[in-house]
Amino acid sequence: MACTVLGYDDSPGSKAALETAVELAGAYGDELVIGFGFAPPTRAGEEYGEHEGALRELGERLTADALARARAAGVAARVELVEDSPAAALVALAERHGARFIVVGSYGESPIKGAILGSTPHKLLHLAATPVVVVPA
Repeated sequence: MACTVLGYDDSPGSKAALETAVELAGAYGDELVIGFGFAPPTRAGEEYGEHEGALRELGERLTADALARARAAGVAARVELVEDSPAAALVALAERHGARFIVVGSYGESPIKGAILGSTPHKLLHLAATPVVVVPA
């Protein structure tokens, strides 16, 4: 079964992207993989375990509503939390599952700001081999 990957963080942009991802997954009969990428600030010392656990818990909490909404719309869906930056996590999920699309929300930043600061949609457009759908907030 093909899938659609959604980058979700409960922001206004990702909420708009959820609606589009549910529509696309439903139209194509895809499973929806709701991805949440997180990278603890450090990978060494005692703090690592605490940061990793807190970020994992945050990801589970933020994606729970998206999972429920997708399933309520009749779309097969699941959440995958990936310990990596959001863009790298979504690219990895798309490659691992042979995704048809990666769907993400846009936060309304200017193209210049996105290029300089490295927004997730901007990074995906350059890194992903999978088509990327960017949904305005």
